[in-house]
Amino acid sequence: MATTISVSQELLSKLKERKMYDKESYEEVIWDALEDSMELSEETKKRIKLAEEDIKAGRVYSLEDVKKELGM
Repeated sequence: MATTISVSQELLSKLKERKMYDKESYEEVIWDALEDSMELSEETKKRIKLAEEDIKAGRVYSLEDVKKELGM
């Protein structure tokens, strides 16, 4: 079911700026904007917790370490 909504020219302009490609629908743009505020999946929460444990345990690499390893 499609619904028409009224938005200001300013909001329309901002939505247009967020389009990643010309044929992207405004619905897709709005969903992308909402995604950050939506509940994280259980898998994502699990991976975040594991990453936090890695950081606390010192299992991390600095950018300089990575550059050295890659010979950059």
